[in-house]
Amino acid sequence: MQYIKLARLYEELEATAKKLEKRDILAVFYKQAPENDLAIVTMMSMGIVAADIDLGIASQMMIRVAAKTYGIPEKEIVQKLKETGDLGLAAEYFAKNRKQQAFFKKELSIDNVFENIRKLPELSGSGSQDKKISLIAELLSHAQPLEARYIVRTTLGDMRIGVAHGIVRDAIALAFNKEPKEVENSWNVTGDFGKVAEMAKNGKLKADIILGNPVRVMLADRSPDLKEALEEFEHAAIEFKLDGLRMQIHKDCEKIRLFSRRLDELTSQFPEIVKWCRECIKAKQCIVEGEVIAVDSKGNPLPFQHLSRRIQRKYDIERMTKEIPIQINLFDLIYLDGKSWMQKPLKERWQRLNEIIKQSKTFMFVNHIETKDCSKAEKFYTQALAAGEEGVIVKNLDAQYQPGKRVGYWLKVKPIMEPLDLVIIGGTWGEGKRANWLGSLLLAARNRDNFAATGMLGSGLTEEQMKDLTEKLRPLITEEHDREVKIKPRIVIEVAYEEIQRSPKYSSGFALRFPRLLRIREDEKKPEDADTIKTMEKLFKNQRGRKK
Repeated sequence: MQYIKLARLYEELEATAKKLEKRDILAVFYKQAPENDLAIVTMMSMGIVAADIDLGIASQMMIRVAAKTYGIPEKEIVQKLKETGDLGLAAEYFAKNRKQQAFFKKELSIDNVFENIRKLPELSGSGSQDKKISLIAELLSHAQPLEARYIVRTTLGDMRIGVAHGIVRDAIALAFNKEPKEVENSWNVTGDFGKVAEMAKNGKLKADIILGNPVRVMLADRSPDLKEALEEFEHAAIEFKLDGLRMQIHKDCEKIRLFSRRLDELTSQFPEIVKWCRECIKAKQCIVEGEVIAVDSKGNPLPFQHLSRRIQRKYDIERMTKEIPIQINLFDLIYLDGKSWMQKPLKERWQRLNEIIKQSKTFMFVNHIETKDCSKAEKFYTQALAAGEEGVIVKNLDAQYQPGKRVGYWLKVKPIMEPLDLVIIGGTWGEGKRANWLGSLLLAARNRDNFAATGMLGSGLTEEQMKDLTEKLRPLITEEHDREVKIKPRIVIEVAYEEIQRSPKYSSGFALRFPRLLRIREDEKKPEDADTIKTMEKLFKNQRGRKK
Protein backbone atom coordinates (compact mmCIF):
# COMPACT_ATOMS: atom_id res chain seq x y z
CA MET A 1 0.00 0.00 0.00
CA GLN A 2 1.22 3.52 -0.81
CA TYR A 3 2.26 5.55 2.22
CA ILE A 4 0.44 8.59 0.84
CA LYS A 5 -2.86 6.79 1.58
CA LEU A 6 -1.89 6.49 5.22
CA ALA A 7 -0.78 10.14 5.29
CA ARG A 8 -4.19 11.18 3.97
CA LEU A 9 -5.81 9.04 6.66
CA TYR A 10 -3.76 10.88 9.30
CA GLU A 11 -4.85 14.22 7.86
CA GLU A 12 -8.51 13.18 7.95
CA LEU A 13 -8.17 12.00 11.57
CA GLU A 14 -6.44 15.22 12.54
CA ALA A 15 -9.29 17.27 11.07
CA THR A 16 -11.91 15.99 13.55
CA ALA A 17 -12.02 15.98 17.34
CA LYS A 18 -15.01 13.61 17.45
CA LYS A 19 -14.14 10.12 18.63
CA LEU A 20 -16.97 8.40 16.78
CA GLU A 21 -15.90 10.04 13.51
CA LYS A 22 -12.31 8.89 14.09
CA ARG A 23 -13.60 5.37 14.77
CA ASP A 24 -15.63 5.35 11.55
CA ILE A 25 -12.73 6.71 9.47
CA LEU A 26 -10.39 4.04 10.81
CA ALA A 27 -12.95 1.24 10.38
CA VAL A 28 -13.31 2.02 6.66
CA PHE A 29 -9.53 2.14 6.26
CA TYR A 30 -9.00 -1.19 8.05
CA LYS A 31 -11.74 -2.86 6.04
CA GLN A 32 -10.23 -1.72 2.73
CA ALA A 33 -6.60 -2.50 3.63
CA PRO A 34 -5.03 -5.50 1.82
CA GLU A 35 -4.79 -8.48 4.15
CA ASN A 36 -0.99 -8.64 3.95
CA ASP A 37 -0.75 -4.96 4.99
CA LEU A 38 -3.42 -4.97 7.70
CA ALA A 39 -1.19 -5.61 10.73
CA ILE A 40 1.26 -2.85 9.80
CA VAL A 41 -1.56 -0.49 8.78
CA THR A 42 -3.27 -0.96 12.16
CA MET A 43 -0.11 -0.27 14.15
CA MET A 44 0.84 2.71 12.04
CA SER A 45 -2.66 4.18 12.20
CA MET A 46 -1.79 4.78 15.86
CA GLY A 47 1.49 6.40 14.84
CA ILE A 48 3.64 3.54 16.15
CA VAL A 49 5.67 0.73 14.58
CA ALA A 50 5.49 -1.57 17.63
CA ALA A 51 3.97 -1.52 21.07
CA ASP A 52 6.12 0.14 23.75
CA ILE A 53 9.17 0.87 21.58
CA ASP A 54 10.98 4.14 22.21
CA LEU A 55 12.53 5.23 18.91
CA GLY A 56 15.03 7.45 20.69
CA ILE A 57 14.75 10.39 18.26
CA ALA A 58 14.75 13.91 19.71
CA SER A 59 13.77 17.21 18.10
CA GLN A 60 17.38 18.35 17.73
CA MET A 61 18.28 15.27 15.68
CA MET A 62 15.19 15.77 13.50
CA ILE A 63 16.29 19.36 12.80
CA ARG A 64 19.62 17.97 11.56
CA VAL A 65 17.79 15.41 9.38
CA ALA A 66 15.57 18.07 7.81
CA ALA A 67 18.52 20.40 7.17
CA LYS A 68 20.43 17.57 5.47
CA THR A 69 17.41 16.45 3.40
CA TYR A 70 16.34 19.86 2.17
CA GLY A 71 19.82 21.40 1.83
CA ILE A 72 19.18 24.37 4.12
CA PRO A 73 20.78 25.71 7.33
CA GLU A 74 19.47 24.33 10.60
CA LYS A 75 18.50 27.85 11.71
CA GLU A 76 15.85 27.97 8.95
CA ILE A 77 14.28 24.76 10.32
CA VAL A 78 14.35 26.23 13.84
CA GLN A 79 12.68 29.44 12.64
CA LYS A 80 9.90 27.51 10.89
CA LEU A 81 9.48 25.38 14.03
CA LYS A 82 8.96 28.56 16.07
CA GLU A 83 6.34 29.74 13.57
CA THR A 84 4.38 26.46 13.40
CA GLY A 85 5.16 24.83 16.74
CA ASP A 86 5.49 21.53 14.89
CA LEU A 87 8.49 19.95 13.18
CA GLY A 88 6.12 17.91 11.03
CA LEU A 89 4.60 21.07 9.55
CA ALA A 90 8.09 22.55 9.17
CA ALA A 91 9.18 19.48 7.16
CA GLU A 92 6.03 19.70 5.03
CA TYR A 93 6.78 23.36 4.25
CA PHE A 94 10.37 22.67 3.15
CA ALA A 95 9.28 19.59 1.15
CA LYS A 96 6.97 21.90 -0.83
CA ASN A 97 9.62 24.59 -1.25
CA ARG A 98 12.79 22.52 -1.37
CA LYS A 99 15.90 24.12 -2.86
CA GLN A 100 17.40 20.85 -4.03
CA GLN A 101 15.58 17.91 -5.58
CA ALA A 102 16.47 14.26 -5.12
CA PHE A 103 18.25 12.82 -8.19
CA PHE A 104 16.02 9.79 -8.05
CA LYS A 105 12.65 9.88 -6.32
CA LYS A 106 10.58 6.78 -5.66
CA GLU A 107 7.04 6.30 -4.43
CA LEU A 108 7.03 5.40 -0.73
CA SER A 109 5.15 2.35 0.46
CA ILE A 110 3.94 1.71 3.99
CA ASP A 111 6.51 -1.09 4.18
CA ASN A 112 9.35 1.34 3.28
CA VAL A 113 8.41 3.71 6.08
CA PHE A 114 7.68 0.96 8.59
CA GLU A 115 11.00 -0.83 8.03
CA ASN A 116 13.17 2.29 8.18
CA ILE A 117 11.55 3.60 11.35
CA ARG A 118 11.54 0.15 12.94
CA LYS A 119 15.33 -0.07 12.55
CA LEU A 120 15.98 3.13 14.55
CA PRO A 121 16.01 1.72 18.12
CA GLU A 122 18.21 -1.18 17.02
CA LEU A 123 21.08 1.18 16.14
CA SER A 124 23.54 1.84 18.95
CA GLY A 125 27.21 2.45 19.57
CA SER A 126 29.73 4.40 17.52
CA GLY A 127 28.25 6.11 14.48
CA SER A 128 24.66 5.18 15.38
CA GLN A 129 23.44 8.80 15.25
CA ASP A 130 24.66 9.25 11.69
CA LYS A 131 23.00 5.96 10.70
CA LYS A 132 19.69 7.08 12.24
CA ILE A 133 19.89 10.41 10.45
CA SER A 134 20.52 8.61 7.13
CA LEU A 135 17.54 6.27 7.60
CA ILE A 136 15.11 9.14 8.24
CA ALA A 137 16.67 11.37 5.56
CA GLU A 138 16.25 8.55 3.03
CA LEU A 139 12.50 8.56 3.68
CA LEU A 140 12.17 12.35 3.63
CA SER A 141 14.11 12.66 0.38
CA HIS A 142 11.42 10.60 -1.40
CA ALA A 143 8.44 11.92 0.57
CA GLN A 144 5.67 14.10 -0.74
CA PRO A 145 5.02 17.16 1.50
CA LEU A 146 2.08 15.56 3.35
CA GLU A 147 4.07 12.35 3.82
CA ALA A 148 6.98 14.36 5.25
CA ARG A 149 4.69 15.83 7.90
CA TYR A 150 3.72 12.44 9.26
CA ILE A 151 7.08 10.68 8.83
CA VAL A 152 8.56 13.34 11.11
CA ARG A 153 5.72 13.12 13.61
CA THR A 154 5.82 9.30 13.69
CA THR A 155 9.56 9.32 14.30
CA LEU A 156 9.22 11.89 17.09
CA GLY A 157 6.24 10.08 18.64
CA ASP A 158 4.04 13.18 18.37
CA MET A 159 1.25 12.38 15.90
CA ARG A 160 -1.40 14.94 16.95
CA ILE A 161 -4.20 12.84 15.43
CA GLY A 162 -6.00 11.94 18.66
CA VAL A 163 -6.09 8.17 18.15
CA ALA A 164 -5.85 6.20 21.39
CA HIS A 165 -6.29 2.49 22.13
CA GLY A 166 -10.03 2.75 22.73
CA ILE A 167 -10.69 4.24 19.29
CA VAL A 168 -8.59 1.57 17.56
CA ARG A 169 -10.36 -1.18 19.50
CA ASP A 170 -13.79 0.12 18.49
CA ALA A 171 -12.69 0.65 14.87
CA ILE A 172 -11.49 -2.96 14.55
CA ALA A 173 -14.77 -4.16 16.05
CA LEU A 174 -16.81 -2.04 13.62
CA ALA A 175 -14.74 -2.98 10.59
CA PHE A 176 -15.01 -6.73 11.11
CA ASN A 177 -18.36 -7.01 12.88
CA LYS A 178 -17.01 -7.92 16.32
CA GLU A 179 -17.81 -6.76 19.84
CA PRO A 180 -15.36 -4.21 21.30
CA LYS A 181 -14.99 -6.44 24.37
CA GLU A 182 -13.88 -9.35 22.15
CA VAL A 183 -11.25 -7.14 20.55
CA GLU A 184 -10.03 -5.85 23.90
CA ASN A 185 -9.77 -9.35 25.37
CA SER A 186 -7.58 -10.42 22.45
CA TRP A 187 -5.45 -7.30 22.81
CA ASN A 188 -4.98 -7.98 26.52
CA VAL A 189 -3.48 -11.38 25.70
CA THR A 190 -1.41 -10.43 22.64
CA GLY A 191 -0.56 -6.80 23.41
CA ASP A 192 -0.60 -6.18 19.63
CA PHE A 193 -3.50 -4.53 17.79
CA GLY A 194 -1.96 -5.52 14.46
CA LYS A 195 -2.35 -9.22 15.27
CA VAL A 196 -5.82 -8.59 16.69
CA ALA A 197 -6.96 -6.86 13.47
CA GLU A 198 -5.74 -9.82 11.40
CA MET A 199 -7.58 -12.28 13.65
CA ALA A 200 -10.76 -10.20 13.51
CA LYS A 201 -10.62 -10.00 9.68
CA ASN A 202 -10.21 -13.78 9.48
CA GLY A 203 -13.08 -14.39 11.91
CA LYS A 204 -10.80 -16.05 14.47
CA LEU A 205 -10.84 -13.52 17.28
CA LYS A 206 -9.84 -15.96 19.98
CA ALA A 207 -6.47 -15.12 21.43
CA ASP A 208 -4.67 -17.89 23.22
CA ILE A 209 -1.72 -17.25 25.49
CA ILE A 210 1.56 -17.89 23.69
CA LEU A 211 4.69 -18.42 25.75
CA GLY A 212 7.11 -15.64 24.97
CA ASN A 213 4.33 -13.13 24.16
CA PRO A 214 3.81 -10.99 27.27
CA VAL A 215 0.27 -10.66 28.63
CA ARG A 216 -0.94 -7.23 29.77
CA VAL A 217 -0.85 -7.31 33.55
CA MET A 218 -3.74 -6.97 35.97
CA LEU A 219 -3.70 -3.64 37.82
CA ALA A 220 -4.64 -2.53 41.33
CA ASP A 221 -6.99 0.27 42.34
CA ARG A 222 -6.48 2.49 45.38
CA SER A 223 -8.36 2.29 48.66
CA PRO A 224 -8.35 5.06 51.27
CA ASP A 225 -7.91 2.67 54.20
CA LEU A 226 -7.47 -0.98 55.13
CA LYS A 227 -10.87 -1.43 56.77
CA GLU A 228 -12.73 -0.23 53.66
CA ALA A 229 -10.61 -2.47 51.43
CA LEU A 230 -11.37 -5.56 53.55
CA GLU A 231 -15.09 -4.82 53.45
CA GLU A 232 -15.05 -4.96 49.63
CA PHE A 233 -14.45 -8.74 49.49
CA GLU A 234 -16.11 -11.76 51.07
CA HIS A 235 -12.80 -13.66 51.00
CA ALA A 236 -9.65 -11.55 51.14
CA ALA A 237 -5.90 -12.01 50.91
CA ILE A 238 -3.43 -9.35 52.00
CA GLU A 239 0.08 -9.07 50.58
CA PHE A 240 3.05 -6.76 51.12
CA LYS A 241 3.19 -4.00 48.48
CA LEU A 242 6.82 -3.90 47.41
CA ASP A 243 8.79 -0.94 46.02
CA GLY A 244 10.09 -2.78 42.98
CA LEU A 245 9.59 -3.87 39.40
CA ARG A 246 6.59 -5.93 38.31
CA MET A 247 7.92 -8.93 36.39
CA GLN A 248 6.21 -11.56 34.25
CA ILE A 249 8.22 -14.78 33.88
CA HIS A 250 7.66 -17.07 30.88
CA LYS A 251 9.14 -20.57 31.20
CA ASP A 252 9.10 -22.99 28.26
CA CYS A 253 11.21 -25.95 29.41
CA GLU A 254 14.74 -24.49 29.64
CA LYS A 255 13.89 -21.26 27.80
CA ILE A 256 13.18 -18.36 30.15
CA ARG A 257 12.01 -14.87 29.14
CA LEU A 258 11.34 -11.95 31.48
CA PHE A 259 9.01 -9.01 30.81
CA SER A 260 8.15 -5.80 32.65
CA ARG A 261 4.63 -4.48 33.24
CA ARG A 262 5.22 -2.33 30.14
CA LEU A 263 5.81 -5.59 28.17
CA ASP A 264 9.49 -4.71 27.62
CA GLU A 265 11.80 -7.72 27.60
CA LEU A 266 14.36 -7.67 30.45
CA THR A 267 15.81 -11.18 30.17
CA SER A 268 19.38 -10.04 29.54
CA GLN A 269 19.38 -7.57 32.45
CA PHE A 270 18.56 -10.25 35.05
CA PRO A 271 20.59 -13.42 34.33
CA GLU A 272 20.32 -14.56 37.95
CA ILE A 273 16.52 -14.70 37.70
CA VAL A 274 16.83 -16.88 34.59
CA LYS A 275 19.07 -19.23 36.60
CA TRP A 276 16.72 -19.27 39.60
CA CYS A 277 13.72 -20.04 37.35
CA ARG A 278 15.46 -23.15 36.01
CA GLU A 279 16.30 -24.26 39.55
CA CYS A 280 13.10 -23.33 41.39
CA ILE A 281 10.15 -23.68 38.98
CA LYS A 282 9.07 -27.31 38.81
CA ALA A 283 6.62 -26.89 35.92
CA LYS A 284 7.73 -27.42 32.30
CA GLN A 285 5.69 -24.50 31.01
CA CYS A 286 4.24 -21.60 32.94
CA ILE A 287 3.78 -17.85 33.25
CA VAL A 288 4.16 -16.53 36.78
CA GLU A 289 4.23 -13.00 38.14
CA GLY A 290 6.20 -11.37 40.88
CA GLU A 291 7.92 -8.21 42.08
CA VAL A 292 11.68 -7.77 41.81
CA ILE A 293 13.33 -5.65 44.48
CA ALA A 294 16.89 -4.55 45.15
CA VAL A 295 18.22 -5.73 48.53
CA ASP A 296 21.23 -5.02 50.73
CA SER A 297 23.74 -7.61 51.96
CA LYS A 298 21.31 -8.67 54.71
CA GLY A 299 18.37 -9.08 52.33
CA ASN A 300 16.61 -5.87 53.43
CA PRO A 301 14.70 -4.00 50.70
CA LEU A 302 16.29 -0.96 49.04
CA PRO A 303 14.50 1.92 47.29
CA PHE A 304 13.53 1.48 43.65
CA GLN A 305 16.28 3.85 42.47
CA HIS A 306 18.84 1.09 43.12
CA LEU A 307 16.91 -1.38 40.97
CA SER A 308 16.45 1.23 38.25
CA ARG A 309 20.19 1.10 37.53
CA ARG A 310 19.83 -2.62 36.76
CA ILE A 311 16.88 -2.07 34.43
CA GLN A 312 18.64 0.60 32.37
CA ARG A 313 21.99 -1.20 32.14
CA LYS A 314 22.61 -3.26 28.98
CA TYR A 315 26.36 -3.71 29.51
CA ASP A 316 28.56 -4.91 32.39
CA ILE A 317 25.65 -7.06 33.56
CA GLU A 318 27.85 -9.41 35.59
CA ARG A 319 29.31 -6.50 37.56
CA MET A 320 25.85 -5.06 38.20
CA THR A 321 24.54 -8.36 39.56
CA LYS A 322 27.22 -8.14 42.25
CA GLU A 323 26.82 -4.43 42.95
CA ILE A 324 23.00 -4.51 43.13
CA PRO A 325 21.73 -7.89 44.38
CA ILE A 326 18.03 -8.61 43.93
CA GLN A 327 15.22 -10.79 45.18
CA ILE A 328 11.94 -11.76 43.51
CA ASN A 329 8.66 -12.23 45.36
CA LEU A 330 6.05 -14.24 43.41
CA PHE A 331 2.31 -13.65 43.76
CA ASP A 332 0.37 -15.05 40.78
CA LEU A 333 0.07 -17.84 38.21
CA ILE A 334 -1.32 -17.01 34.75
CA TYR A 335 -0.54 -20.09 32.63
CA LEU A 336 0.51 -23.67 33.36
CA ASP A 337 1.45 -26.56 31.06
CA GLY A 338 -0.60 -25.56 28.03
CA LYS A 339 -3.61 -24.05 29.84
CA SER A 340 -4.57 -20.54 30.88
CA TRP A 341 -5.24 -20.08 34.60
CA MET A 342 -6.64 -16.56 34.24
CA GLN A 343 -10.26 -17.74 34.57
CA LYS A 344 -9.57 -19.52 37.87
CA PRO A 345 -10.08 -17.72 41.20
CA LEU A 346 -7.03 -16.25 42.92
CA LYS A 347 -7.27 -18.78 45.76
CA GLU A 348 -6.71 -21.64 43.29
CA ARG A 349 -3.97 -19.76 41.42
CA TRP A 350 -2.13 -19.06 44.68
CA GLN A 351 -2.40 -22.69 45.85
CA ARG A 352 -1.10 -24.06 42.53
CA LEU A 353 1.70 -21.50 42.46
CA ASN A 354 2.83 -22.79 45.85
CA GLU A 355 2.93 -26.32 44.48
CA ILE A 356 5.20 -25.58 41.51
CA ILE A 357 7.76 -23.32 43.23
CA LYS A 358 10.74 -24.38 45.31
CA GLN A 359 11.55 -21.33 47.42
CA SER A 360 14.99 -19.94 48.19
CA LYS A 361 16.33 -16.82 49.92
CA THR A 362 16.13 -14.91 46.65
CA PHE A 363 13.24 -16.63 44.82
CA MET A 364 10.22 -16.72 47.09
CA PHE A 365 6.55 -15.95 47.63
CA VAL A 366 5.41 -12.49 48.63
CA ASN A 367 4.33 -12.16 52.28
CA HIS A 368 0.67 -13.21 52.12
CA ILE A 369 -2.11 -13.86 54.63
CA GLU A 370 -5.79 -14.68 54.14
CA THR A 371 -8.08 -13.03 56.68
CA LYS A 372 -11.11 -10.82 57.17
CA ASP A 373 -10.06 -10.07 60.75
CA CYS A 374 -9.34 -6.35 60.97
CA SER A 375 -6.91 -6.64 63.88
CA LYS A 376 -4.84 -9.31 62.09
CA ALA A 377 -4.88 -7.25 58.91
CA GLU A 378 -3.73 -4.10 60.78
CA LYS A 379 -0.88 -6.06 62.41
CA PHE A 380 0.20 -7.35 58.98
CA TYR A 381 0.01 -3.81 57.55
CA THR A 382 2.20 -2.50 60.38
CA GLN A 383 4.71 -5.29 59.69
CA ALA A 384 4.87 -4.28 56.02
CA LEU A 385 5.62 -0.65 56.87
CA ALA A 386 8.17 -1.65 59.52
CA ALA A 387 9.94 -3.81 56.92
CA GLY A 388 10.35 -0.76 54.70
CA GLU A 389 7.61 -1.72 52.22
CA GLU A 390 5.13 0.71 50.62
CA GLY A 391 2.01 -0.76 52.25
CA VAL A 392 -0.23 -3.71 51.37
CA ILE A 393 -2.49 -4.91 48.56
CA VAL A 394 -5.84 -6.43 49.51
CA LYS A 395 -6.99 -8.99 46.93
CA ASN A 396 -10.26 -10.73 46.20
CA LEU A 397 -9.60 -14.48 46.53
CA ASP A 398 -12.69 -15.29 44.44
CA ALA A 399 -11.69 -13.12 41.46
CA GLN A 400 -10.31 -14.12 38.09
CA TYR A 401 -7.20 -12.55 36.58
CA GLN A 402 -8.25 -9.61 34.41
CA PRO A 403 -5.30 -8.59 32.18
CA GLY A 404 -4.80 -4.90 31.54
CA LYS A 405 -7.61 -3.92 33.90
CA ARG A 406 -8.27 -2.01 37.10
CA VAL A 407 -11.50 -3.73 38.03
CA GLY A 408 -11.40 -3.36 41.80
CA TYR A 409 -10.23 -6.94 42.52
CA TRP A 410 -6.92 -5.69 43.94
CA LEU A 411 -6.81 -2.64 46.24
CA LYS A 412 -3.64 -0.80 47.26
CA VAL A 413 -3.45 0.58 50.77
CA LYS A 414 -0.64 2.99 51.66
CA PRO A 415 -0.16 5.58 54.39
CA ILE A 416 -2.20 8.73 53.79
CA MET A 417 -1.62 11.00 52.01
CA GLU A 418 -0.98 8.51 49.26
CA PRO A 419 1.60 9.48 46.62
CA LEU A 420 0.40 10.14 43.07
CA ASP A 421 1.94 9.08 39.77
CA LEU A 422 1.84 12.15 37.53
CA VAL A 423 3.20 13.08 34.10
CA ILE A 424 5.55 16.01 33.40
CA ILE A 425 4.03 18.20 30.65
CA GLY A 426 6.00 21.44 31.02
CA GLY A 427 8.64 23.30 32.94
CA THR A 428 10.57 26.49 33.57
CA TRP A 429 14.31 27.02 33.12
CA GLY A 430 16.14 28.00 36.29
CA GLU A 431 18.06 31.20 36.86
CA GLY A 432 21.66 32.09 37.68
CA LYS A 433 23.88 29.04 38.07
CA ARG A 434 20.79 26.85 37.47
CA ALA A 435 19.94 28.45 34.12
CA ASN A 436 20.76 25.26 32.20
CA TRP A 437 18.42 23.13 34.29
CA LEU A 438 14.64 22.87 34.47
CA GLY A 439 14.09 24.30 37.92
CA SER A 440 10.32 23.71 38.16
CA LEU A 441 8.05 21.18 36.48
CA LEU A 442 4.40 21.31 35.42
CA LEU A 443 2.65 18.09 36.47
CA ALA A 444 -0.53 16.55 35.06
CA ALA A 445 -3.01 13.77 35.77
CA ARG A 446 -4.76 11.69 33.14
CA ASN A 447 -8.10 12.92 31.86
CA ARG A 448 -9.27 10.14 29.51
CA ASP A 449 -6.90 10.37 26.53
CA ASN A 450 -5.42 13.72 27.57
CA PHE A 451 -3.55 15.22 30.52
CA ALA A 452 -4.75 17.99 32.82
CA ALA A 453 -2.35 20.16 34.82
CA THR A 454 -2.27 19.74 38.61
CA GLY A 455 0.41 22.28 39.57
CA MET A 456 4.13 22.98 39.68
CA LEU A 457 6.84 21.01 41.42
CA GLY A 458 9.94 23.07 42.11
CA SER A 459 11.01 23.48 45.69
CA GLY A 460 12.87 20.59 47.25
CA LEU A 461 14.60 19.40 44.07
CA THR A 462 18.31 18.82 44.60
CA GLU A 463 20.81 19.94 41.98
CA GLU A 464 21.43 16.28 41.11
CA GLN A 465 17.69 15.70 40.59
CA MET A 466 17.36 18.83 38.44
CA LYS A 467 20.32 17.76 36.31
CA ASP A 468 19.01 14.20 35.93
CA LEU A 469 15.47 15.29 35.03
CA THR A 470 16.71 17.96 32.61
CA GLU A 471 18.76 15.35 30.72
CA LYS A 472 15.70 13.11 30.42
CA LEU A 473 13.29 15.93 29.50
CA ARG A 474 15.40 18.05 27.13
CA PRO A 475 14.76 15.75 24.09
CA LEU A 476 11.02 15.89 24.84
CA ILE A 477 10.68 19.69 24.67
CA THR A 478 8.20 20.64 21.94
CA GLU A 479 7.84 24.40 22.46
CA GLU A 480 9.84 27.10 24.19
CA HIS A 481 8.72 30.63 25.07
CA ASP A 482 11.26 32.65 27.05
CA ARG A 483 11.90 30.45 30.12
CA GLU A 484 8.72 28.36 29.74
CA VAL A 485 8.73 25.04 27.89
CA LYS A 486 6.13 22.50 26.84
CA ILE A 487 7.14 18.85 27.16
CA LYS A 488 5.80 15.69 25.55
CA PRO A 489 3.92 13.68 28.21
CA ARG A 490 6.36 10.77 28.46
CA ILE A 491 7.99 10.80 31.92
CA VAL A 492 5.99 9.61 34.95
CA ILE A 493 7.12 10.59 38.44
CA GLU A 494 5.83 9.65 41.88
CA VAL A 495 4.93 12.71 43.90
CA ALA A 496 4.26 13.16 47.63
CA TYR A 497 2.31 16.17 48.91
CA GLU A 498 0.68 17.63 52.00
CA GLU A 499 -2.83 18.06 50.67
CA ILE A 500 -5.00 18.19 47.53
CA GLN A 501 -6.79 21.52 47.08
CA ARG A 502 -9.44 22.80 44.70
CA SER A 503 -7.86 25.20 42.20
CA PRO A 504 -9.31 27.02 39.17
CA LYS A 505 -5.74 27.88 38.15
CA TYR A 506 -5.09 24.41 36.69
CA SER A 507 -7.13 22.52 34.09
CA SER A 508 -7.62 19.51 36.41
CA GLY A 509 -9.45 21.71 38.94
CA PHE A 510 -7.00 20.57 41.63
CA ALA A 511 -3.58 21.58 42.91
CA LEU A 512 -1.12 19.76 45.17
CA ARG A 513 0.07 21.58 48.29
CA PHE A 514 3.84 21.30 48.80
CA PRO A 515 4.48 18.54 46.22
CA ARG A 516 7.87 16.81 46.31
CA LEU A 517 9.56 14.26 44.07
CA LEU A 518 9.76 10.71 45.43
CA ARG A 519 11.08 8.91 42.36
CA ILE A 520 11.16 8.82 38.58
CA ARG A 521 9.06 5.94 37.21
CA GLU A 522 9.92 5.95 33.49
CA ASP A 523 11.17 2.34 33.63
CA GLU A 524 7.97 0.91 35.05
CA LYS A 525 5.11 3.23 34.09
CA LYS A 526 3.87 4.76 30.86
CA PRO A 527 1.86 7.99 30.69
CA GLU A 528 -1.36 5.98 30.38
CA ASP A 529 -0.52 4.39 33.76
CA ALA A 530 -0.52 7.77 35.51
CA ASP A 531 -3.21 8.59 38.06
CA THR A 532 -6.44 10.15 36.88
CA ILE A 533 -8.38 13.24 37.88
CA LYS A 534 -11.01 10.86 39.30
CA THR A 535 -8.38 9.40 41.63
CA MET A 536 -7.41 12.91 42.76
CA GLU A 537 -11.06 13.73 43.39
CA LYS A 538 -11.50 10.56 45.43
CA LEU A 539 -8.41 11.32 47.52
CA PHE A 540 -9.57 14.93 47.91
CA LYS A 541 -12.91 13.77 49.35
CA ASN A 542 -11.27 11.26 51.68
CA GLN A 543 -8.70 13.61 53.19
CA ARG A 544 -9.29 15.37 56.49
CA GLY A 545 -12.77 14.05 57.10
CA ARG A 546 -14.24 15.11 53.77
CA LYS A 547 -15.35 11.53 53.06
CA LYS A 548 -19.11 11.35 52.77
